[in-house]
Amino acid sequence: MEDPFSSTPLATIILDDWIPKIGMEFDSRDEAWKFWVDYGGKMGFGVHKDYSNKSRKDEIVTSEKFVCNKEGFREIDKRDHLSKVPRAETRMGCLVGMKIIYDRKKCKYHLSDFNGEHNQDLHAPICVHLLRSQRNITESQAVEVDLAYDVGLTQKKAFELFGVKSGGREHIGFLPLDQKNYLRTKREKGLQFGEVGSLLMSFKNQASQDRSFFNAFQLDNDEQITYIFWVDGRMRMRYELFGDIVTFDTTFATNKDHRPLGREQVIFGASLLYDETQASFDWVFNTFLEAHKFKKPTILFTDQDIVMGNAIHVVMPE
Repeated sequence: MEDPFSSTPLATIILDDWIPKIGMEFDSRDEAWKFWVDYGGKMGFGVHKDYSNKSRKDEIVTSEKFVCNKEGFREIDKRDHLSKVPRAETRMGCLVGMKIIYDRKKCKYHLSDFNGEHNQDLHAPICVHLLRSQRNITESQAVEVDLAYDVGLTQKKAFELFGVKSGGREHIGFLPLDQKNYLRTKREKGLQFGEVGSLLMSFKNQASQDRSFFNAFQLDNDEQITYIFWVDGRMRMRYELFGDIVTFDTTFATNKDHRPLGREQVIFGASLLYDETQASFDWVFNTFLEAHKFKKPTILFTDQDIVMGNAIHVVMPE
């Protein structure tokens, strides 16, 4: 008896499951989008969402289209002629895409239209992990990123560790930039206005009672506070008397969010630092000197941190 499936090998059926076909059904828009992202990764192109239509009656998305990231053309920017290094053109009018429509009777989305013909070269498999649409920090990876940060691993060392665990950087699923953005976003959520606002209000109250009170803070490009420094009149007086020898050690104490807290046993100032980069130490040492009328200590003890030492040579080379 002839095998009815002999002309269509099982392997072919499995491999074809990831190729879009008219009539395919999805339980949700998210499921359809994940299918399109996976298809783009297997083929070697980036993806994005083109448009969606929503019903005014019940706010249900009735149709949506997913396309290649090179779809369409970039609009002409009148400022382009002012740029010394114009942005590279990334869109090439590619028509690849798939459209889904909502079926109210089945409460599902079905694939109604698909175009798979590209007008540009596709990425090689070894480069697919670099595509923006293929990069994502999963929940389990987020836990590992947080853990690495909490134990004091630098972002570079942590990323190298993730690469070893995953069997190569191309198998991690995200780039160092994504890791950096994740930590920055988490920090921004943690530094709520109530916390920072309370601290600044405390500074304001101290300044009204102590004419010698001094505080400074540094903002990043997104106008988020990254470094804070303050001294009061008693700290300034102590430094004037005992400031010839200073000890600076960020491991002396940390707050609950594991931010380095720089302070001395006879306190001359206090500083909350987001990280321990040379830029951070450059800022805190310069601000420290500004607060103390640029009087430099004769001897400065540290915990032999190389980055801190580099900052000291820049700010206080003598």
